[in-house]
Amino acid sequence: MTIWEAILLGIIEGVTEFLPISSTGHLTITEKLLGYSIDHADITAFTAIIQVGAVLATLLFFRRDIWRIGLAWLRGVGNKQQRADPDYRFGWAIILGSLPIGFIGLLFQHHIETTLRSLWVVAIALIVWSGVMWIADKYATQKRHEDGVTWKDTLFIGVVQCLALIPGVSRSGATMSAGLFRGFDRVTVTKLSFFLSIPALLAAGAMQTVSNIDTISTGVGWLPTIVATLVSFAVAYVAVAWLLKFIAKHNYAVFIVYRLVLGSIIMVLLLTNTISAT
Repeated sequence: MTIWEAILLGIIEGVTEFLPISSTGHLTITEKLLGYSIDHADITAFTAIIQVGAVLATLLFFRRDIWRIGLAWLRGVGNKQQRADPDYRFGWAIILGSLPIGFIGLLFQHHIETTLRSLWVVAIALIVWSGVMWIADKYATQKRHEDGVTWKDTLFIGVVQCLALIPGVSRSGATMSAGLFRGFDRVTVTKLSFFLSIPALLAAGAMQTVSNIDTISTGVGWLPTIVATLVSFAVAYVAVAWLLKFIAKHNYAVFIVYRLVLGSIIMVLLLTNTISAT
């Protein structure tokens, strides 16, 4: 992989990771258009590893919130009297909500890295999940807020987040939709999506790094992988700030339309044999 290709993919990852339009889907499409075999082990690993850059941007952006919640959780673990703190309960909620995707990801790792790495899957998922997002957005009550989050809410959101293992669904699209179905406002579900992304994406990136050190070295290359990760970090930091401001005043309509258009274009290209699925 050239450095310019790495920079392009890093930008795409940074922009799309936290938007409900599927970063993995966009990376998969771009990697295919660049001529790569999207089901090869080094490309699959590269796609997961560079997401770590976006996660680090989230850690930096929400560092004060994460520090506050982490301290409250530690105090509550060691002292029963501290367990009435909402941040303690929120910490447990994030931990429990992060477990389902880890379990499902390990259980179906082979299929995720092979069978699901198809542009047909990406196109169909983009279109189908747009319908789910539309329903969630249209009928959302938004009566609940961040101070009302419970472990039952994040566990439900965490289970739905597992669907994001299908390229094209979108991890943020899945978690935001699930949060809206639970009655939370858009800003709260967006922040929950950020927090739930941290354990999931860090674990996926670490696992791919450890298990594919040699594969990356002889395939994509570590220099392009590192460059793409750094670029995704810088771009994602800006994207997080923008998304929070945008969601506070807008619904998901623009994202839904974009998903439908992109999914339809990919299907036309596949049906006309302009590009192959893998």
